[in-house]
Amino acid sequence: MRLVALLASVLVLAACSAAPASAPGKSEPGGFAVQEVANGLEHAWDVAFLPDGSLLVPQRPGKLALVRDGRTTDVRADFSDVLVQGEGGLMGLVLAADFATSREFTTCQTHQENGRAVDVRLVTWRLADDGASAAKVRNLLTGLPVNPSGRHSGCRPTLAPDGALLVGTGDTARSTVAQDRHSLGGKVLRIDAKTGEPLPGNPFLSSTDPNERRIYTYGHRNVQGVAIRPGTGQVITSEHGPAFDDEVNLLRPGGNYGWDPSKGGTDPSYDESVPMTDTTRFPDAVRPLWTSGRITEAISGDAFLTGKQWGANEGALVVVALKGQKLLLLHLDAAAKVTGVTLPAEFNDKFGRLRAARSAPDGSLYVTTSNGTNDKVLRVTPK
Repeated sequence: MRLVALLASVLVLAACSAAPASAPGKSEPGGFAVQEVANGLEHAWDVAFLPDGSLLVPQRPGKLALVRDGRTTDVRADFSDVLVQGEGGLMGLVLAADFATSREFTTCQTHQENGRAVDVRLVTWRLADDGASAAKVRNLLTGLPVNPSGRHSGCRPTLAPDGALLVGTGDTARSTVAQDRHSLGGKVLRIDAKTGEPLPGNPFLSSTDPNERRIYTYGHRNVQGVAIRPGTGQVITSEHGPAFDDEVNLLRPGGNYGWDPSKGGTDPSYDESVPMTDTTRFPDAVRPLWTSGRITEAISGDAFLTGKQWGANEGALVVVALKGQKLLLLHLDAAAKVTGVTLPAEFNDKFGRLRAARSAPDGSLYVTTSNGTNDKVLRVTPK
């Protein structure tokens, strides 16, 4: 009997060690200094760093701000075709790798024509030399699915060190989209940043469907953060769960992340009671690195802390939360397994809903708020 009990205990411990880390850790001072660098914004969705030290900040209602020398000004651009509805609007933004010469940047935005929702699309713009205006250059990629309500629109673009554009998309709250490899929704895409075409090395490059050729991973619900771990090539995403299990994931090319509210195509109703990562229906589904467990944080942007100035926090993954109104620090080992989670008290319920997290060229961290009025851009440094 004692032997049976001992074996049972070993099996329980093994199962616990194999499961992803879940639920937030303890709140404690992070030793962070938080500086407000811009305010008066409205749902500040992202932040990009210009070579001259200025910032570009897209706002969901279809506005673009330039933050320079402590002043915030509107950038004139024609966003009249942006569908501003619910979670949709002007969302993620990324600078071109050659921005210093091309002045180009790409936005992710919901698109409407005559009031009718058409798609979510990536649009490339050119910023004027004085930063006062931006002109549309081309539609980089169209045809991402959209929900007229704006629900689960995604959409976070991030440039990888190899020049690939990685784009986290949403499933538009439609039951079959995430598992449908002919749809660009509920995916992470890997495309050419200049043409929008699929890239060599993509996992489904032999497909006859250009959409499938663009897919890097699938089976996602609503990817809100895409970050590349410095020096490793590891791509870490943050993703909204339903009423449970927000996820942080390590991407594997061609991986299925297990979200399927259609229950194998049998239920058109978008059943959100299914597991966020359904390993029963999909035994090979990629398990998350971390989940929020039985609570909803509504995690959004993620970024890595870079530079020795961060001390023991160097290399930690920052994940910010909308509903949870907090900043989480996830400490990872070399294989990206979560070894610890802390909640810096400097952010707990201090700034409201947090949307973007981006690492600046100088190693400081920038975070945006998304409360709808007087939203801010915050610069975070170690004390």
